[in-house]
Amino acid sequence: MGEDGLPVTEVAPKQRFDEAALEAFLRRTVEGFAGEMRVRQFQGGASNPTFLVSAGERRYVLRKKPPGQLLASAHQVDREYRIMKALEGTGVPVPHMRVLCDDPSVIGTAFYVMDFLPGRIFRDAALPDQAPAERAAIYDELNATLAKLHKVDFNAVGLSDFGRAGGYFERQLARWIKQYRGAETEHIPEMEALIAELPARLPADDSVSIAHGDYRLENVMFHPTEPRLIAVLDWELSTIGHPLADIAYNAFLWRSDSPSWGTLQGVDFAASGIPTEADYVARYLERVGRGPVEDWAFYVSFSVFRLASISQGVYRRVLDGVAASTREAVNGTPHLARQALEILHGRL
Repeated sequence: MGEDGLPVTEVAPKQRFDEAALEAFLRRTVEGFAGEMRVRQFQGGASNPTFLVSAGERRYVLRKKPPGQLLASAHQVDREYRIMKALEGTGVPVPHMRVLCDDPSVIGTAFYVMDFLPGRIFRDAALPDQAPAERAAIYDELNATLAKLHKVDFNAVGLSDFGRAGGYFERQLARWIKQYRGAETEHIPEMEALIAELPARLPADDSVSIAHGDYRLENVMFHPTEPRLIAVLDWELSTIGHPLADIAYNAFLWRSDSPSWGTLQGVDFAASGIPTEADYVARYLERVGRGPVEDWAFYVSFSVFRLASISQGVYRRVLDGVAASTREAVNGTPHLARQALEILHGRL
């Protein structure tokens, strides 16, 4: 932890950039930016490096593309900025956006700056430090906010060209297969099986909404003392997509066994205040006015397959020495692929 209780450290050597150029840019473009500037790096995160920028009494968050050669269509900080800017005033809680810079000559990559929000991010899905009533409220807020997002009229907020409407899963499968092939380091039989089987299970349901793409407890922020969700973060994978992709990805938490990604294994749902997967999904469906979902296994399996593909990309970047994370080079893709295949076959 940093000196003010935040999970920040000095900027890692591989992530350093021209702070003087950044300061000059922010003084020109951000209203009220004044005082001595200091930059520190948030710990964790293997995708877009994130930094705390302090100036006088104000604090901001900077998100940038990582250095080095990047996979196609990955690390699109401009999309993160655009969707959060568009969602201001919709009731979906997002931080206030300050500026987007797509000129790599400033600090080496594109970046954006938003207001810092004080709050809590829960890394342990079991919420061990909360009472049952708070746990129930936190999960209900997580659920209600996703439903609220999916009911936003994306055309009305200027996002009609943010992604193609319809055909989401077909396009996503093609994308993540391509991403996986681009980062492949070894033969993983379960990934090959998923690549063969998932396209044959494409759902007939072709619903369309904003899709966050990485919606889970760890990617939202709660009020410092209240069980109230104040910001949805990490919009890098957002697009115009299928709402069931988001809720299924969110629901993988109930089957995940990864403490780093999130797990509810061993939780006594009756006593903890945390809902079961079935109750959580049912509440979401009720909120958006949707009936029972056919082939739920496909939606969850697809979500885990996509996570496996992302994990392969992270692993490749760690091997190449350009990841924002300092994690050890361990490939989590084979395990995720096994889970995705077991879910698809109804065994998990």
